[in-house]
Amino acid sequence: MTGGLALIGAVLLDLALGDPENIPHPVRLIGSAAARAETLLRKSINNERIAGILATVIIVGGTGAIAWATVEALSRISIYLGFAAQVIIIYQSIALKDLSGHAMAVHAALAGNDIGEARRRVGMIVGRDTEDLGGEGISRACVESVAESVVDGVTAPIFFAAIGGPAAAMAYRAANTLDSMFGHKDQRYINFGWAAARLDDTLNYIPARLTAPVVLLAALILKMDASGALKIWLRDGRKHASPNSGLTEAAFAGALEVTLGGPRSYDGTIHGSPLIGDGGMELSGATIKKAVMLAYMAAFIFTVVALAGLAAFKWFVY
Repeated sequence: MTGGLALIGAVLLDLALGDPENIPHPVRLIGSAAARAETLLRKSINNERIAGILATVIIVGGTGAIAWATVEALSRISIYLGFAAQVIIIYQSIALKDLSGHAMAVHAALAGNDIGEARRRVGMIVGRDTEDLGGEGISRACVESVAESVVDGVTAPIFFAAIGGPAAAMAYRAANTLDSMFGHKDQRYINFGWAAARLDDTLNYIPARLTAPVVLLAALILKMDASGALKIWLRDGRKHASPNSGLTEAAFAGALEVTLGGPRSYDGTIHGSPLIGDGGMELSGATIKKAVMLAYMAAFIFTVVALAGLAAFKWFVY
């Protein structure tokens, strides 16, 4: 179990540095390794589901093992090097500043009335077609991405870092990366990506259910619609195709007094999606800014809760 100081240091480092483009990030290395594993295993194993299971075990297990071995090796040289390794590895599993940076880039483009640039920027963080989206559609896509990613990129890594240290945090990040690469329901990945998708759903189950009530508290502190967040979370949280993403998306929709979801286009084909929320407020660049504020406050509260949990655990054990 990681110490509270390492977790605090990691969160502060993410807030300060984000994801510098000129520094290789472990997620990119994980993605490269996953692509190679897919190629090799598809060639050597005829059963796609078994090949996908092996790829998931190798990449997730290998990532966690490398993180653990790195901390252990450096700790034997110096406790300070070991501590620094913990901070850096956990920091690399968190993506709060990167998430907010992408969202605010969309906000900036909308504020400058550059719809083409806004479409391009939101296309970097969502999977749907964006070339025909207007300002409200762009804002909706961006807010949905923030609401879903606050678990994947922030609270879940913090949760796993708190209960399992750097190795657990990076193993989670590897599982999440595999889900984004393989967890599709098209012909290529329906079987090969089965294990990655199921593992990601399983790992996010508890963090998502801890994050949704934290969003309510964040909305209350920020004087947003906390009662609406509670109502929509309980009513619409299970409408989403994902067993986890809908919970935070519903809480965000209620807090921001907007409607999320609805039809969207993927590769030129319209796909239906349930509406989440009661609407009331028109989605715009201002909504994106409020969503980012909500994400930051939720991250702060979740970190405090995680630190309190660590302190309580140590008090009971020791």
